[in-house]
Amino acid sequence: MAVDEVLMEWSAGTGGCALRFYRWQEPTLSLGYFQAYEDRKRHAASLECPVVRRTSGGGAILHDAEWTYSVVVPLGDRLAAGRLFLYQIIHTTLIEVLRERGVAASLCEGSGGNMTGRLPFLCFQRRAPGDVLVGRTKVAGSAQRRSSGAVLQHGSVLMARSPAAPELDGLNDLMETPIEPGPLIDAWREKLGRGLALTWKKQPLSASERRSTADLVEAKFGAEAWIRCR
Repeated sequence: MAVDEVLMEWSAGTGGCALRFYRWQEPTLSLGYFQAYEDRKRHAASLECPVVRRTSGGGAILHDAEWTYSVVVPLGDRLAAGRLFLYQIIHTTLIEVLRERGVAASLCEGSGGNMTGRLPFLCFQRRAPGDVLVGRTKVAGSAQRRSSGAVLQHGSVLMARSPAAPELDGLNDLMETPIEPGPLIDAWREKLGRGLALTWKKQPLSASERRSTADLVEAKFGAEAWIRCR
């Protein structure tokens, strides 16, 4: 989460765009920015997991048998013109890659049911227009944060069921032949480049960006005051 915020600041300062895919070292619960910390008690299976808070909104995500992605674009860029554009192009290209692998994925066109009242705690139990579905199962979703200089979009692709979220099926729980995540991500990255009209260039964080990341972990993302701020 700290790296994503550093990339967001980089995008605002340079006018560049960045795409990042990552996994988690251990099963971890990330709360949406507006979720109350105490609400994690609603989900018994993840109570022993570490918890972080995202800067983007939405429901809680159990990061385990999944891939997290982030995209940052400068606020004045054509890609940031409308909130839904990034959702649509990112999710549509994922659907194309899944269909090439025999997965009948589609975009959610409605809320998927009555979502009035208290929302489900977990993101993957919620439905919103633009989510990626396989049948009635949500396998990918995204959320955004906009600053004065850039847009950050977080998303998650659920690959399989986790012991810390056993109520959620992932892609490979729905398939007879499992999908290898590495080739899936590689193909998705390529389609995203074409869809966004961008050419990706691998680039590690600079020494100063790594220092900024470490500072953010200490002062914000690893601090109890931030994690429990709602």
